This record gives sequence, C-alpha cells and structure tokens, in this order.
Amino acid sequence: MKCEPTIATPSGRTEASPAPGALALVVLLTGAFLSPLDYFIVNLALPAIQSGLHASSAQLQLMVSLYTSAFAVLLVTGGRLGDQFGRKRMFMAGMAGFVAASLLCACAPNGTVLVAGRILQGGSAAVMVPQILATIRAVFPKAQQTKVMSLYGFVFGFASVVGQIGGGALITLRPFGLGWQSIFLINVPVGLAALFGAWRLVPENRPEHRARLDLGGLFCLLLSLALVIYPLTAGREAGWPAWTLVAFAASVPAFALFLWVEAKLRRQGADPLVDLGMFRNPVFSLGLVLAFCFYCDSAFFLTYGVYLQDGLHWSPLAAGLAIFPFGVGAIIGPLNSPRIVRHAGHHVLTIGFALLATGFAVAIGMLWHRASPSPVFYLGLLVAGIGHGLVLPSVVRVVIGEIEPARAGVASGVVTSMLQIGSAFGATAIGGVFFSAVLPGDGATGYARAFQAGMSVVVVLFAVCTLLAFALVRQHALASRHAEVA
Repeated sequence: MKCEPTIATPSGRTEASPAPGALALVVLLTGAFLSPLDYFIVNLALPAIQSGLHASSAQLQLMVSLYTSAFAVLLVTGGRLGDQFGRKRMFMAGMAGFVAASLLCACAPNGTVLVAGRILQGGSAAVMVPQILATIRAVFPKAQQTKVMSLYGFVFGFASVVGQIGGGALITLRPFGLGWQSIFLINVPVGLAALFGAWRLVPENRPEHRARLDLGGLFCLLLSLALVIYPLTAGREAGWPAWTLVAFAASVPAFALFLWVEAKLRRQGADPLVDLGMFRNPVFSLGLVLAFCFYCDSAFFLTYGVYLQDGLHWSPLAAGLAIFPFGVGAIIGPLNSPRIVRHAGHHVLTIGFALLATGFAVAIGMLWHRASPSPVFYLGLLVAGIGHGLVLPSVVRVVIGEIEPARAGVASGVVTSMLQIGSAFGATAIGGVFFSAVLPGDGATGYARAFQAGMSVVVVLFAVCTLLAFALVRQHALASRHAEVA
C-alpha cells in the first residue's frame, strides 16, 4: 500500500494525508534496526578486523567508541535537521549516508580508514534515527502508537541478537569468499531497499515550530569529547606522551565553553542543544549519571568476543552464540519490568543494577580457576542480562518522567545521548583496562585474566550505581512529598 506524502504548508503544518500502512512502518523500523545492528555486529568482527588490517588495539576501541560518540553528539542536531528540512527527507539522507559509509568500511585498506568510516556511520545514524520516532508520533494514528512503539522496542533487542549471532555466522561462513567485510556490505542492499521504500511509502512531515540549529554548542561538545576519548584510547599504546595530558587538560575549558554557550542561548530565548534548566531537577540529573554509567557495559560486548576468539580460539559463530544467555535475560527483564514497577516503583532501577553487578561478578568469579566459561558463568550472564533488561527502559522512563511534557522531546534526546556517550567511554576506558592487561604471547589464561580485570571495573561501577539508584528513589519520594504539601 502506497501512502501519498503530505505537503508542508508555509506555516510549517502538514496537510492531512492517509495513515501510513504496514510497509511504511517496516521501512522506518529497518532504519531503527540498522543502527544498533552495526554496533553489536562489529564487536564480534574485531579479531578478524585486527588480523585482516593489522589494526592496533587502540584502533579497535576507536571503531566502537567513535561510532557511538558521533551518534550521541549529533543525535539532537539530527532531530532538528528533520524539523527544519522534513523528516522523510532527512531519514533518506541519513540512510544514504549510512549506506555510503558502510561501503567505505567494507573497502577500508587499513584501520585508519575504517575508523573514519565508522565515524561517518555514527553521524549518518544520528541523522536517520531521530526521524523514526518523530515520524511515528506525527503520522501514525494515536490508537496505533502503543503497538507501534512496542515493535520499535522489540527491534532494538532483536538487533542485538542478530548482530552477535549473525555477525559471527557471516565471518565464520565467509559468503562469496568475504571475511569481515561482509558485516558492512550486508547494510548496502538493506539500506537501498529502505531508501526506495521511504521514497514511495513514508509521508513527509515536519512540526510547526522549527528549533534552530545550535552549531556553536555542537562544536564545543564535539571538541570536549574528542579531547578525552582520543587520548584515552591512543595514549596507552603511545606510552602516555605529553600531548595526551595537554588534551585532557584542554577538555575542561572546552566543556566549560559548551556550558557557557548553552546558558547564553537559553537566556536569549533561543534553542540550545541542551536545556541546562532541566538539570535543576536532582532526580533528572542523577538519572543521567545512571544512564551514563549503565551503558558503560559496552566494555562487556567489546571484550567478550576478543576473549573468546583470541584467547580461547573459538570461531566467531561460537563466540556469538556464547552471548545468548545474556540476550535471553535482556528479553526476560523487560517482559517482567511492568510487574516489578507495580510492586517496587522506581526501585526497579536498584534491582536492575544489583542484578547487573551480581551477574557479572558471578561470571568473572568462575574464571579464577579456569580459563573457559562454565555453566555457572553463563548463569551469571543470564542474571546480568535480566538486570540489563530491567534498567534500559526504566532509566529512560524515570528521567523523562521528571520533565514537563513540553520539554519531553528534548529530555529524550539528552538521555539517549548520555547513554551513547557512556557506551563510548565504556569501550574506551574499561576496554583499555582489558587491552592493557593482555600481554604479547598470552594464551587462554592471560585473556581470561584480562577479561576479569575489565569486568571487575564494571562490577564496581554497577555496585555504586545500585547505591545511586537507591538515592534517586529517596530523592524522588522527597520531591513528591514537597509537591503534595505545596
């Protein structure tokens, strides 16, 4: 069923158009699927990429961290580009960029070019992804949106499973004689089909109020992140030269400049990249800290595949299947989240972080006397996966729930960006602990110890988050009592 596109009027409203059909939703969800897929699928391909391109461990970390950094920083700007120029148009532009970047990655002759391709992939995803939710909310009937949003959430979980297992299968089976390149080339036909489908099926739409682009704030935020992530990744292999310390020091005034620019725009009544007024709410601020720390578990996805393939010499397919218990838990968690929320309220976050800390602690504890996973190891991953599945929807819901509806869209962009920035720092900092612990010539035992070292940092981090989540619940209860009194 083809849908006629809407036509933007001079005022910015869109004229009525027929409700989009199921095929239009498939097109939009394809975009939602590709972005997380390329995060998870690359983790399983890192050993093959390192072998094929002779890439350094720092480059492997950058392939993960810079993808998520570009996505995080450009996400809000990508949403505003859709407001300015039309969401269908920017969805197609982002998809076209994603396809082109995937081709660049597949043809990369060395690690440097592949890192550049990953940055372009992340930036293109940041242009594409915000248009998906905005279009769903704007053009689908309200009665359908609950069902559509549940499908949207399912796509993310499905992408993680397909990324791990499918990526391992592609590298192991080597279709058409291709190696790691196949994980990027698979995006090309899927992306081209989505481009054609968007052109034919997805209606154009844009809001009446079009927020202006905050290019100054965007530049300052990009600069402050780059001054931390790059030296944190490259400095270890270079022996921490003086330039890394200079970069770390320069990141502080760069971030201060970002805050000054955002505050100035807010005073002028303009549209800052981040509305700093939201941070006056302590629950919102604490929730963002939890969101940042939560996605630092990206270090698990980065190091687990390397440990299994390089340390234990498992095939990529076997390594992909080995994450299945965590994936099962990540599905069980959300399914039981509504029931837990009814009984425990915001303490679902406390429970989730406690399960994450306990599950990962059990898993790495099983490696003290053996180098390979045991049944109890996988049981620990199942428990950690349940915790992951509980925290992911809950932290977003809690943070956004603290902001008035008029600013819910901005708050959603901020918390999503914070999740991605946390993912980048997890891959960079905690991943660095893992790679630092791996010594030349290390066998299975050495890789197991390195995996333990990296994941021990994650366990401590999540134990702290359990306490912070408890404090968040108390702060929320206190704020609610004050509101009732007022």
